[in-house]
Amino acid sequence: MIPPGTGFPTDRASASTPIAQSAADVERLAENVPSLAHLDGRSSVCRACPRLVAWREEVAETKRASFADDRYWGRPISGWGETRPEILVVGLAPAAHGGNRTGRIFTGDRSGDWLFAALHRAGLAAQPTSTTAYDGQQLRHTRITLPVRCAPPANKPTPQERDACAPWLHQEMRYVLPTVRAVVVLGGFGWTSTWTALRAAGAAVPVRTPVFGHGAQVQVPNGPLVIGCYHVSQQNTFTGRLTEAMLDEVFRCAKVAAGLARTA
Repeated sequence: MIPPGTGFPTDRASASTPIAQSAADVERLAENVPSLAHLDGRSSVCRACPRLVAWREEVAETKRASFADDRYWGRPISGWGETRPEILVVGLAPAAHGGNRTGRIFTGDRSGDWLFAALHRAGLAAQPTSTTAYDGQQLRHTRITLPVRCAPPANKPTPQERDACAPWLHQEMRYVLPTVRAVVVLGGFGWTSTWTALRAAGAAVPVRTPVFGHGAQVQVPNGPLVIGCYHVSQQNTFTGRLTEAMLDEVFRCAKVAAGLARTA
């Protein structure tokens, strides 16, 4: 595990960053955070969910054989990209040997291969791949975030873990909502969490959560266009449920909604 404040590229925490030890701590530390950077730092040292803490750190210690020489991040993942984005991408949680290893969501895993290639084709990422936090990848007009910030066993967080982590996303949404014009949501889990976060941030969302579907679009009054997209998981991309053309169309719509249609 990489200790906070030791110079890792995406690390916004320091040795003095307060650490949440419970769901109540998460709510308190997220609510009184002075900036988005501080929010990223505080969320990256969270220890509120014992099962997730134990799993992410066990994975970081035992490692996968193909990454045996890597030093794993082994901590929660924060959102990254633009601090005043026009497009927000919402995923689910870090992969055990992806974000949990590299310290950056979608970096270093097969799902990220698809996502960053699509963002690059859309002119929203500097490079078509993202393998490590040191690779120079930059997002343009875009921020990527996630509802659950620790890698969960079997990629399935419990409802209690989802709810404990929610204040981090809610506060992040409050910071970015003034500039966000399109939200691309990857998968049904992220879809539900996004509507809850938008409501918490003060957006005029429907009373009932809209139905998720690939290509579903819901315009929030005086707010962003929310676009549903099948998750870029291997299960979806390997089977053809999600194709490059489908993903490209989602980001085309997001760019139009964000007023970035001419961005190459």
